[in-house]
Amino acid sequence: MLMRFISSNRLMVRWLFPLYLILLTLTACGSSMRSSERPEDTKAKAMLQGIWIDEASELVWVRIEGDTIYYADNQNAPVAFRVVHDSIYLTNAYGERAYKIDFQTEEEFWFHSGDKEDMVKIYKSDNPADSLLFQQREVEVISPVKEPIKRDSVVYFQGNRYHGYVQINPSTMKVMRTAYGENGVAADNVYYDNVIYICIYQGTQFIYGKNIVKQTFENVLDKDYLNSAILADMRFLGVDAEGFHFLATLTKPESQVYRAIRLTIREGKIHLLPA
Repeated sequence: MLMRFISSNRLMVRWLFPLYLILLTLTACGSSMRSSERPEDTKAKAMLQGIWIDEASELVWVRIEGDTIYYADNQNAPVAFRVVHDSIYLTNAYGERAYKIDFQTEEEFWFHSGDKEDMVKIYKSDNPADSLLFQQREVEVISPVKEPIKRDSVVYFQGNRYHGYVQINPSTMKVMRTAYGENGVAADNVYYDNVIYICIYQGTQFIYGKNIVKQTFENVLDKDYLNSAILADMRFLGVDAEGFHFLATLTKPESQVYRAIRLTIREGKIHLLPA
C-alpha cells in the first residue's frame, strides 16, 4: 500500500513539474514584455507637444509635433519618438534608444541621457518667437568636399611611364551618422558622400578608369561601419608586378575614425585588401 502511494505521487510530480515550468515561463514572458508590445502612453506624449528649452544651456532645443522631434539645430535630422511605460524611445539612423523618464508635467520634463547618470532637464517655452527657429524644416546636409579635388602622379616601372589620376567629386548621396550632444542624447547628422574617379595611362594610352563609391568596399568592411562612413580620400601609390595600387580612406564624418583599404587593379579587375 505504501509503495503504491509513493509511486502514485511520483507520477503526479512527473506530470505537474512540466506544467509548473510552462506557467513559470509564461509569467516571465509576461513580465518582460518588449516595449514594442506595450501600449504607448498617449497622455505623456500629448504633454510633450510644443517647444522645449534645455535648462542647462537656456537655449531652445527641440520642437515636438505629433510623433516627431525637430531640433533647433537644422544639421540634426528629425527623429520619431514614442513614450512607453517609464521611458521615451527615440528612433535614430541605426536603431531605437530608450531614455528613462524621471519627472514629467505639462511644463517640465526630466530624463536620463542613455547610459549616463546625467539628468537632462527641459522646460516648455512660452515665447512665440521661439517658433521662428523651426521655420526652416529642410535638414542642412554637410558636404565634406565643396568642389572636385584633382591629383595626378607619374611613376616608372620596367622602363614604362605611368600616369595615375584621382578626382574626388562631391555627390548628393546621403550618409546618416548618429552623434551624441553635450547632454548625451543621440541625434542624426546628414552628410554628402563622395564619388572618386580613378584612371591610369601608360604614356598616352588609356589603361583603366572607373568611378569608385563606398559600396565598392562592402566585402571588406562591416555593414555598420560602411553605412555611417564616407569615402573621403584616394591616393595613387604606384605600379609593380602585382598591378596598379591605390589607397582608399573611408572615415566617420567629423571624427578621427577611419579605415584604409588597399585597392589594386590587376588585369582590369579590382582587388581589395585592408591596409
